[in-house]
Amino acid sequence: MRPDERYCENCGWDVHPEVGALPGPSDSSEATVKLNRPQQSRPACVECGGQVDSDGYCQTCGTKAPSPRDRFEASPADWVGGVCDRGVVHARNEDAMALWAAPGDERNAVLVVCDGVTSSQDSDVASLAAAERARDVLAASQPAGLAVTASHDAALDAALVDAAAQANAAVLATTAADSVNAASCTFAAAVVHGDRVHWASLGDSRIYVLGAESVQLSTDDSVAEELIRAGSSRHDAETGPQAHAITRWLGRDADDIVPRTGTHQVTGDSWLVVCSDGLWNYASEPSALAAQVATAAEPGGSPTQIAARLVKWANAQGGKDNVTVALARLTATLNEAAGADEAPATAVQPAPPIVEEKI
Repeated sequence: MRPDERYCENCGWDVHPEVGALPGPSDSSEATVKLNRPQQSRPACVECGGQVDSDGYCQTCGTKAPSPRDRFEASPADWVGGVCDRGVVHARNEDAMALWAAPGDERNAVLVVCDGVTSSQDSDVASLAAAERARDVLAASQPAGLAVTASHDAALDAALVDAAAQANAAVLATTAADSVNAASCTFAAAVVHGDRVHWASLGDSRIYVLGAESVQLSTDDSVAEELIRAGSSRHDAETGPQAHAITRWLGRDADDIVPRTGTHQVTGDSWLVVCSDGLWNYASEPSALAAQVATAAEPGGSPTQIAARLVKWANAQGGKDNVTVALARLTATLNEAAGADEAPATAVQPAPPIVEEKI
């Protein structure tokens, strides 16, 4: 068809019935602009550089273009960053990550990682909705100033419990109520407030502080953890047939969504690591993971670049699960002296785990 035509010459179809009669050839025309509008640019193939068609496949080599959900990064500040990646084996990325950092020099940040339960329906939707909602709740709840007070600690612990509840509500609001296996996900959140880390967890996504000190802050809600408490070695429990069966989670069928919470005083330069089991599968012990973080950080770069190296390392080990790594550089401040007499980490323990499991 020519740009000045209104009807198809073959079938008589009215091509633009919404525009009415076309103006004369000397007048400008919105219809002409529509007919002559250039085609939308298409992304280049990551394999050969060819054009990716509207169906998501390269027209030259046939490679499927990666979905933005398969891998994404976040760098809210020069000391906070992370990478969420599909891994090697899984067909889709069911992990999710949401980060926030206060503007300027204020050492205040929120890191949230949620891992969708593979056997549940719409687990990728559930994890992303939960992570983003929890981040927004925690970012909005940050107290002004970085002075360490008992009221601040209590407020942040309460905010973490509320963030888990609202994250669970987000899962319910964005997933099907009548699914055979209700959408569900883990929950791991950490708030950096000056030189203190407040954390909360449900499931088996983990929170570590590694560097000058190396400690795992969170405790898994899993069958593996129960076996460790019963006397099994960490290696046997975490490589056994029920290694990834969790006993608590977020979702419509969750009986207990109150997370464990705790507070940790930073005593030296270190890294806060919030990650899914796609990373710690290959380095579970704090010392082992600390060694990998040190290797990844050795060439320098931003937290996001270091997280990308850790993801690459996990994928090189097999990438059997989705991999999410969120990092924050931690530095002890003058508040360290005020908190020196406190225990390095405290935690609120939940009720005994329920019998039902999710894998």
